[in-house]
Amino acid sequence: MNQVLIYTKTYFLITLGLLLYVTGWVVFLIPNQIVGGGVSGVGAIIYYLTGFPIGYTYFILNAFLLAVSIKVLGKNFAIKTIIATVIVTVFFQVIPEIIASIPTGTDFVKKFHEDNGPLMCAIMGGIFSGAGIAITFAQGGSTGGTDIVALLINKYRNVTPGRIILYIDLVIIASSFFVSHDFVKVMYGYILIAVMSSTLDFLLSGSKQSVQIFIFSKKYEEIADRISVELHRGVSVMNSTGWFTKEENKVLLVVVKKYQSNELYRLIKEVDKNAFITVASVMGVFGKGFEQIKAKTKKA
Repeated sequence: MNQVLIYTKTYFLITLGLLLYVTGWVVFLIPNQIVGGGVSGVGAIIYYLTGFPIGYTYFILNAFLLAVSIKVLGKNFAIKTIIATVIVTVFFQVIPEIIASIPTGTDFVKKFHEDNGPLMCAIMGGIFSGAGIAITFAQGGSTGGTDIVALLINKYRNVTPGRIILYIDLVIIASSFFVSHDFVKVMYGYILIAVMSSTLDFLLSGSKQSVQIFIFSKKYEEIADRISVELHRGVSVMNSTGWFTKEENKVLLVVVKKYQSNELYRLIKEVDKNAFITVASVMGVFGKGFEQIKAKTKKA
């Protein structure tokens, strides 16, 4: 039952992230003919030139990239990316129709553009897209395209996904000049990816932060069991001596993602509301369940 809930939560968040991502494009970028990066940016260029739907271009290019990367990134990632690609393709078709079907939807979007201009639309599009990619990445999924390339490089090199995507997008947006012949729109595209990559790295760094927690409780066995079963985190049990009482006790050491800390506090309180705990942020955690060491090895 717990596994079902975990999968449900994961795919709900991935869908939410993809909804934000596509909304950023449909509501803020496409109406202003602003070209962003990634496969969506390539799709936008093709759309502005030929009218060929962005969703179709997105699907075709992602199918190719996924076929190339599936062995490296694994089946679990591939499944999530395939699902994400289908969802994004559908969203690109459905969201404009939903907006048009709302009595004041189209007028609201049009008025927002008139009142705020393309610069604010580029910023808002970057925030929505960056937040959407970050939520999807945090759940082990991908919006496809250059995200796949970014994760491939990030797997072997200690370079943030946002920086990798930024470099690729610089080239894609520069090429959009040959479509619009407008340097101003190219600059809006650069503003867009700067905001998007900053939002992505800011949110991802928050989701990757970890905390180290010491738990002092006479019910340490029950707490340790529940942490292992419910949070799927390892627990270390250490001997300790209270200097004032001279009593021998046990101390639990747990390292969890920061977003899991509230769930851990709740768990501890349910078992022993008088437990004594200390919490400290850690600079980095490497190993199973956390980050992988990406340092280069010396050649013999």
